[in-house]
Amino acid sequence: MQVEALKIYCDVVRLRSFSRGAEANHVLQATVSQTINRLEKHLGATLIDRSCRPWEVTPAGKTFYDGCRELVEHYYELEGQVRGAHVAADSVVRVAAIYSVNLRDMSRCVQRFNQQRPGSRVELQYLHPARVCERLLNDEVDIGIVSFPEGRRGLSVIPWLDEEMTVVCPPQHRFAKLAKVPVKQLAGETFVAFESELVIRKKVDQFLKSHGVEVKVVLRFDNIEAVKRGVEAGTGISILPRPTLEHELRLGTLVAVPFAGARFVRPLGIVHRKGRKLYPNTEAFVALLRNGHGHPEGKKG
Repeated sequence: MQVEALKIYCDVVRLRSFSRGAEANHVLQATVSQTINRLEKHLGATLIDRSCRPWEVTPAGKTFYDGCRELVEHYYELEGQVRGAHVAADSVVRVAAIYSVNLRDMSRCVQRFNQQRPGSRVELQYLHPARVCERLLNDEVDIGIVSFPEGRRGLSVIPWLDEEMTVVCPPQHRFAKLAKVPVKQLAGETFVAFESELVIRKKVDQFLKSHGVEVKVVLRFDNIEAVKRGVEAGTGISILPRPTLEHELRLGTLVAVPFAGARFVRPLGIVHRKGRKLYPNTEAFVALLRNGHGHPEGKKG
């Protein structure tokens, strides 16, 4: 059995698409279908259930994929060593990130990676935090970027950045005139919060509780953009990562005030399936992210 056939199968499952699997291997989609049909005939098992839309990988197909992925990866590593050059088993790096990751910086990293490795590309999608982890565990993406990443079941964490959390208010609010605001002064303030099931909401609540502070939650949202709009409308103040406020701070629609005498940060981490070795191109993109976004206060690890 040729390793190319195994790679085609792995790419189809990895990319969740026959057409994208064909593109990744520079073959026709009909060739991909024929290759998988031959594998199924050889194994005497159905690997992909085509009777449903979208199609699904069968239990046998999942077992075969898990084994073949490592086999294909090791083969290409060995081939690269023999040839004395890098041979990539993956042409597409699939990344899922939470909505609040800095879009401009991420886009720059993607462009830089595509320039450095013209035979490869990054596919970036922004999702709800729960969907990022779900897609990782389902092997639909290679890496995810989430906030407060520790303790995510089934996932390994590569530390990335610490983002300063600040008080956010409209320019007319009394906090806007302060250089720093003591946490105690937030007591009793109307507050635009995140939905209670989100990790960032739990962390904000813990931070306030640790300082003996209670606020009046008047609105709840499941994403940072909606929270910012609520604060801009004068509904209340909030606590958000400063890097997510660049646009509003530049326009003057919001003011970010640091805490006085207290440190509160939002850690961002790069996560992947536990026990799953990253492909070389994925490792290269992770390295680019960490090197491209590091700074003395923000970089960890």
